[in-house]
Amino acid sequence: MTTGEGRFADSVRSQANELWEQSFRHPFVAELANGTLPEEKFAHYVKNDSFYLTVFAQVQAQAAAKAADLPTIGRFAAHAQSTVEAEHALHETFFGMLGIAREDHFLPAPTAYQYAAHLQAVAARGSLGEVVAAILPCYWLYWEIGERYRDAKPNHPIYDRWIATYSGTWFGELVAEQVDRLNQLAAAASAQERERMARWFLISSEYELAFWEMAYTLEAWRFAGQSTSDGASAASRGSGGHRG
Repeated sequence: MTTGEGRFADSVRSQANELWEQSFRHPFVAELANGTLPEEKFAHYVKNDSFYLTVFAQVQAQAAAKAADLPTIGRFAAHAQSTVEAEHALHETFFGMLGIAREDHFLPAPTAYQYAAHLQAVAARGSLGEVVAAILPCYWLYWEIGERYRDAKPNHPIYDRWIATYSGTWFGELVAEQVDRLNQLAAAASAQERERMARWFLISSEYELAFWEMAYTLEAWRFAGQSTSDGASAASRGSGGHRG
């Protein structure tokens, strides 16, 4: 996907290529595409992705606050709304199809927690360009997975719908918009800011790969499930919230 001014997005995408190729080949993605992924692993993914999406929407809203003009503010607000309405609605559907319920005090797995913290840190201290660089792999990688597996036939009602969502035209348009925006912001940034933008893009790409592994291995905190001094489960003390 090459759009917009300059080729900064192409450059960071190239730097992240091996990480992305590992994501494309990860057993979680490959088994989802062929319909053999155990639902227990997808359920672990959905629970943690729902947590992550809450943070992701918050970071999109923070990006709107960093924007200098009304059209850009409006677009980031629209992206945050899309995350809330479209992706959370999809996850609610998955929760129902999987027969699982939301937990009031859900404790995200370590990788989901750390990825969310990375985005929050960039949103708190970084420029608009840095925020876009940090969040773009989430959009762009999923779109490439959707394109790569567009013709896959999992013959599984949940996995069919997941692939259809991320190969959809509406999602591709959101990705193209953010790729354009990254190129425009990079063109106006200093060399030091562009270096930070590239770093955040690569770190987020690492976390995207780690997220598949987290789901596939049912990653959890070592202390999860242990009794605390007051007899409550450690998991009940997790952060509230539901991928941004």
